Amino acid sequence: MNKTIASDTAILVGVDFGGGTHQDSLLELQLLASSDKLEVIAIVTGKRSRPDSATYIGRGKVEEIVRVRQQTGAGLVIFNHDLSPAQQRNLSLRLNCNVIDRTNLILDIFARRAHSHEGKLQVELAQLEYLLTRLVRGWTHLERQKGGIGLRGPGETQLETDRRLIKKRVKLLKGKLSDLQCQRNVQRRSRQRANSLAVSIVGYTNAGKSTFFNKLTRAQSYAADQLFATLDTTTRKLFIEEGSTVVISDTVGFIRELPHTLVAAFRATLEETVQADLLLHVIDASSSNCDEQINEVNKILKEIGADVIPQILIFNKIDLIDQTICSTGCVRDEYGRISRIRLSAETGEGIEFVRQALAETILENSKKLNKESTEITNGFRDCASVQDFF
Repeated sequence: MNKTIASDTAILVGVDFGGGTHQDSLLELQLLASSDKLEVIAIVTGKRSRPDSATYIGRGKVEEIVRVRQQTGAGLVIFNHDLSPAQQRNLSLRLNCNVIDRTNLILDIFARRAHSHEGKLQVELAQLEYLLTRLVRGWTHLERQKGGIGLRGPGETQLETDRRLIKKRVKLLKGKLSDLQCQRNVQRRSRQRANSLAVSIVGYTNAGKSTFFNKLTRAQSYAADQLFATLDTTTRKLFIEEGSTVVISDTVGFIRELPHTLVAAFRATLEETVQADLLLHVIDASSSNCDEQINEVNKILKEIGADVIPQILIFNKIDLIDQTICSTGCVRDEYGRISRIRLSAETGEGIEFVRQALAETILENSKKLNKESTEITNGFRDCASVQDFF
């Protein structure tokens, strides 16, 4: 018996190809669906050695999803994998409902969460670049030839028209984002002239970055127990002892298999990370796979060219761990610098170690600048003339 279709309910589909990350990835997909305000009413899983070229999961699993959908009345099917345009079309026709993949879901969450003008432009750019890939031998209704008075003859197909219009819009959005990036660069140079330490907070999504940012700066940034709660970069000044200031930016969280279109579209925002003097890498210490999350964040930092920037690892959510096993504190490296901090952004315990680490970093940078200044001065003094120096 068919149930009434509900558009806000979804069936999740995940295929295990081996590798040991299948369950964690599927759990993450459930959290993504929940973040997009969808009710997950069924999960279909299977094992394969490689994807099926036509439907990704094979005929048998397609039939299983059809039965589950008839029983549950789900209005959406979400795959925990990237589907080709042909696979997405075949599945939609066979299942008689909307079928999306992991990238599509993440894009939709970003579109829902973007509030600033720049954030909305970035999300739209990512969506359009994703859509361009869907127009390649995509839907049959896009292949109709234009007709009507003055439009008969060779003309261009609807597919070509759509592609041309999308490319035109993409070019316009990139131009607007480029202008905004120029403004951001001017602001950044102004901060550099003031000799302020630029610090960027990075980390896996839902690691508690915004809660940490609010506790450290006493800001009121939106923080919630959900994936991608923060999309728009927020920057605040933090005053450290002896009048020193730090400019701290809270950035978008990273995730496993973050779509390349999003990384590219958000490059202007991520520029704050690339240009930072120090990264505070916030980690959910209570997560069972925090090591994998650290690797995923470092992978994306390398992709955007921020892997060479010094990091301090902030192990957050210590309050969720047995205090006899792990408590707040800090660890120093072989050079005496604070390299790891254990804290709870929720309770504020351990935040003082972050302020201490920032104060020490400012002092170290100041000594380095004074040393460089002294060397330049001595170089001038030892030269017979300015020409000899150069």
